[in-house]
Amino acid sequence: MKEINGKNELTNLVQNNDVVLVDFFATWCGPCRMLAPTLEKLASEYEGKAVIAKIDIDKNNDLAYEYKISAVPTLILFKNGEAVHKFSGMRSYADLSSLIDENI
Repeated sequence: MKEINGKNELTNLVQNNDVVLVDFFATWCGPCRMLAPTLEKLASEYEGKAVIAKIDIDKNNDLAYEYKISAVPTLILFKNGEAVHKFSGMRSYADLSSLIDENI
């Protein structure tokens, strides 16, 4: 799973890949740590079809502000460069894989 640092890196990632799922997280966030293994599994299983990335909101306040992140974890799915789904809180592997499948 790729860790994004900065707006340029995020912009390049979403413009150069059809489907990108981005996890806005914080190191101090318990639910974020619980979600991490699910995201790692998705990153491995969807390699070549979708990109799974993460952004530490404490290191990227500007991105957290731009995408109106008010709680962590927050996940945003980008398709063809556009944010098409945004949700906060825990999600199951089945929910996330279904969402990715619907968009690839």
